[in-house]
Amino acid sequence: MSFDLQPVLKGKFLRLRPLRLDDFPSLFAVAADPLIWEQHPASDRYKEDVFKAFFREAMDSRVALIATDYKDGQVIGSSRFHGYNDEASEIEIGWTFLARSHWGGIYNREMKKLMLRHAFQFVNAVVFLVGPQNLRWLPAGCQPAPQDATMNITRCVSLFS
Repeated sequence: MSFDLQPVLKGKFLRLRPLRLDDFPSLFAVAADPLIWEQHPASDRYKEDVFKAFFREAMDSRVALIATDYKDGQVIGSSRFHGYNDEASEIEIGWTFLARSHWGGIYNREMKKLMLRHAFQFVNAVVFLVGPQNLRWLPAGCQPAPQDATMNITRCVSLFS
């Protein structure tokens, strides 16, 4: 069975689906909040020209997902799978951001839970890449490994158990 890197995943609070080109305006409306990016290594991603480059790269990656609120279909953020390594039986989850209206646990937790459940059908390990100063996004129960100085990220591994 091959790993579907852009699945449609449905939970109680949100839905994840493949990112589309026509999602730019609604996703940028979320991303335009500077406070979302204040702990992120790319702290200027709220600027339209910077976000356009991020969005273009997300589209080109063919692994990006958009998150919508299940109750009203409103775009609330994005995440993606990346770096699938069949030999090592691992995948990365990252590039996640949510509208501040959806901070506080249940949405991020459900997003990661849906993505982890999907990933563990295909791999034995999931790697979270988190900017070292981005403490609010560090997944619960995930202990950071040493920082990768070349990428300015913290590598955090969650193993299937």
